[in-house]
Amino acid sequence: MLGKNVTVEIFGTLAEKKLYSGFIVGSRDSRQVYIVTDSELHGTIDCIVIAAAIGETSNQTRLVVSPAEEVFYEPDIVERLSMTSLKYKKINCIYEKSCGAVIYRLNEKNDVRILLVKNHNGKCWTFPKGHIEMGENEQQTALREIKEETGLSVEIIPGFRQTSSYRPFGKIRKTAVFFLARADKSIVSLQPSEIDYYLWVSLDEAMKMCRHENDTNILKEVRKRLAVS
Repeated sequence: MLGKNVTVEIFGTLAEKKLYSGFIVGSRDSRQVYIVTDSELHGTIDCIVIAAAIGETSNQTRLVVSPAEEVFYEPDIVERLSMTSLKYKKINCIYEKSCGAVIYRLNEKNDVRILLVKNHNGKCWTFPKGHIEMGENEQQTALREIKEETGLSVEIIPGFRQTSSYRPFGKIRKTAVFFLARADKSIVSLQPSEIDYYLWVSLDEAMKMCRHENDTNILKEVRKRLAVS
């Protein structure tokens, strides 16, 4: 059901402009759903199924929908479901958001070096990033993930924010937010469960090693910002 377009009739409000209850119109079992939103809703609305909260038993599982034009990530969905009595062991969401940074440092010759990492389950060189957690803003997530994955404490450069959206498989829709951050040291302490390898390379080398167009486009913006020829 994830990603499916459905028509939902609202029959109750749990938190105005935050969470409603309803059921899917035309569903054989009149399946009940929760509707997350930032709008005031009434009557019958068109929605998309954005999450499934998996209960201990089948009758505890509940679908979560939202108006098609609104996007909600797991931390916000979890926060809103906490307003209910629903007990679940897992939640699957179609929207995923991660935050990280293109990390650079200056070597002894004052040349820019970019940090690339290869994830444990990844095949390509990329930049450190991780999923946003409840209560965090984007920069807080980026700083936490960088520290966890590389051991580096970095300084985020103001005014640089690039996004990358993609669908790696199925209906999952991922958004990655990248900042530009400066490191003062080159020693990296990898998180073994997440990262296998790292390299400090020039911008030209990074452009060649990054296979995804989204990553190379971000590096082009880094080149402009750092005025690297």
